[in-house]
Amino acid sequence: MIEAPQLYLTTPAGAQASALGPLLTEVMDRFPVACLRIRGGTDEDELGRLADLAREIAHARDVAVVIDDHLQLAQRHGLDGVHLTDGARSVRYARKELGPDAIVGVYSGSSRHDGMAAGEAGADYVSFGPVGETALGRGDRAPFDLFQWWSEVIEIPVVAEGALSRELIQEISAVCDFVAIGPEIWSEDDPVAALSAMWG
Repeated sequence: MIEAPQLYLTTPAGAQASALGPLLTEVMDRFPVACLRIRGGTDEDELGRLADLAREIAHARDVAVVIDDHLQLAQRHGLDGVHLTDGARSVRYARKELGPDAIVGVYSGSSRHDGMAAGEAGADYVSFGPVGETALGRGDRAPFDLFQWWSEVIEIPVVAEGALSRELIQEISAVCDFVAIGPEIWSEDDPVAALSAMWG
């Protein structure tokens, strides 16, 4: 039975470490973040700087850090694991490369089949989304009943992400373990206030 979901924070795509540091510190001091995910969208050098910064801030607060797809960066910068954006295909390889203790999460869009395949391959969690309306991706929303079915049948933790609002979070809270928030707050003038309005 799922209790209240935990907050899973994602960094802005293409973020610069120098600009993100103070904001990330403030958000993580104000809110109980369970996991921090570094999104791509910038060059490898900047991602490396971001990985070091995020690890330092998050690990000081006992928060795990994963990075989108970059197995080598995860290893090189002492991160806790990876978040695979290509579905179940790379799970076994990532597990082999990173070892049994690493976190391997998988984004499965709105596909129950892909989520189950990821779980069978050894994923530690599966994320579905977008939950809300968005022009990004294929436009297939992950429906409420997918999360409901998953939470009733599958033991692997499930993350809800994509185009979330306070109302959608309240609606989906009963059927997911984690709620991933990132783009929804970083585009605002005051990300801390935005997160407070969504999560508070």
